[in-house]
Amino acid sequence: MNNKAKRIYLASRSPRRRELLTQMGVQYDVLLLRESAGRLDVDETPKPGESPAHYVERIATTKAQIGWKRVCQRNLPRHAVLGADTMVTLDGTIFGKPTTPAHAKEMLAQLSGHTHQVMTTIALCYQDIVTHLTSVSEVRFKTLTDAEIAAYVATGEPLDKAGSYAIQGRGAVFISHLSGSYTGVMGLPLYETANLLQSYLATKPL
Repeated sequence: MNNKAKRIYLASRSPRRRELLTQMGVQYDVLLLRESAGRLDVDETPKPGESPAHYVERIATTKAQIGWKRVCQRNLPRHAVLGADTMVTLDGTIFGKPTTPAHAKEMLAQLSGHTHQVMTTIALCYQDIVTHLTSVSEVRFKTLTDAEIAAYVATGEPLDKAGSYAIQGRGAVFISHLSGSYTGVMGLPLYETANLLQSYLATKPL
């Protein structure tokens, strides 16, 4: 896709999403949302009874909408804002990012030997219009030993990852089968992102 001279904002701190947008040839600027305690732009706490699909769509669209609000407040050039959220779910339970190493070990033990889903929603906001697409993948873990889990958590890699693992990192050795989008599991499904941007750029001057 040819997006030269057209830019978007990426409302994400994820280096993986930045790398994937660069891989696509998309021109973008990073728009940082507030994540510090007491000044949180997006509360990622699941609501009671919220389904995984609704949760991931809500968080991604909220990030895009808040990002657009910040563009206006900061008097930045009016480019569309791309927000994204990735979550892992097993039997309807939402696995976010672990809060402690012990929490990471607990998550990995639950995923061990099972097939879970990874959902990533991307959302694009411009003015009062928000569009979104969701990628759903199935990932099967081999049965993990306590020693394998402990050694992996000790690397520090799981501590800022949904579900406590990174498919693009050392966590890849645990995956016996993947059905769906590799880049979606990473955090930015390229097929869906390209489709969302192409349909938008065809009608909106960014």
